[in-house]
Amino acid sequence: MSKHTFRGIAAACAVAALSATAPSANAQNLNLLCNATIDWCELMKNKFEAETGIKTSMTRRSSGEAYAQIRAESANPKVDVWWAGTGDPHLQAASEGLTEVYQSPQLAKLQPWARKVATASGNRTVGIYLGALGYAYNDKLLASKKLPAPKCWSDLADPKYKDEVQMPDPNSSGTAYTMLATLVQLMGEDKAFDYMKRLHKNVNQYTKSGVAPSQAVGRGETLVGISFMHDLMIGKVGGFPVTIVTPCEGTGYEIGSMSIIKGARNMTEAKRFYEFALRPDIQSMSPSAKAYQIPSHTEAKVPAESIKPADVKLIDYDQAKYGSTEVRRALLKRWGDEVSSAPK
Repeated sequence: MSKHTFRGIAAACAVAALSATAPSANAQNLNLLCNATIDWCELMKNKFEAETGIKTSMTRRSSGEAYAQIRAESANPKVDVWWAGTGDPHLQAASEGLTEVYQSPQLAKLQPWARKVATASGNRTVGIYLGALGYAYNDKLLASKKLPAPKCWSDLADPKYKDEVQMPDPNSSGTAYTMLATLVQLMGEDKAFDYMKRLHKNVNQYTKSGVAPSQAVGRGETLVGISFMHDLMIGKVGGFPVTIVTPCEGTGYEIGSMSIIKGARNMTEAKRFYEFALRPDIQSMSPSAKAYQIPSHTEAKVPAESIKPADVKLIDYDQAKYGSTEVRRALLKRWGDEVSSAPK
């Protein structure tokens, strides 16, 4: 073999090695920020990757944490698409110009409440599911403590339930912010904060995640857990001794939402995920991840375990007002000043 031939082969091998290790200029990637349960987040990630071949990096956070991350990274976004979580922080992000205007061809086939969120945000977000707020109590603990079964929001503030209630923190949890906004709409702001100060004396823990109280009540770590009813249903379906309560005064609800991040690095892939997540066949997969929300696509199958809206006294929750930056910040500040810092 001549020296020239050897050098040519060596050079070719070097180029091949570099080609094998260097990332392709055409590589498709997606950075997904997910606010659903980890099981549902992973199901969506894995299904999208398998169907499209797009390498997807998924991070799971609570809604409030997700909004904080997106706001902090606005000058140099690390996230492409934000999927799930309560609609309020999605609307706040939209009002601050943190999310991209995008109107799906599937919009006309979505439920009216899902389209309403899109309209309110100027098509910077869209509804993907609906879930109602409530609480559950552990049947065995209730019997052992010889306490009456709570039926209303007002019952939870009774001193007999001192240290028996677990709920999330509204600064990190969209679930808890939905509760805060619900009580303000039910009672009026001043009366709602008076109620929450009384409830505060009965709270044994404010959790970071909205799902955590639903898990704790099933395991018997707390008598009462406040959460969305679809999360509480996971424990009931799993055989835990829990009774789910729709508060007698009425309750609020979330419109779980999805947004593309302004300035996303992988905009084409983000739009592909957006359309993927709105499809009825994809929304119909949710029960396999123990997710029992009502899907937004009119052709998606509603889980048998979902709430029946006709059986629940839902308030006319003002998504636009309570998702606005001004109102949300004011309520969270007042909660911090008057409730979480109050002595027990």
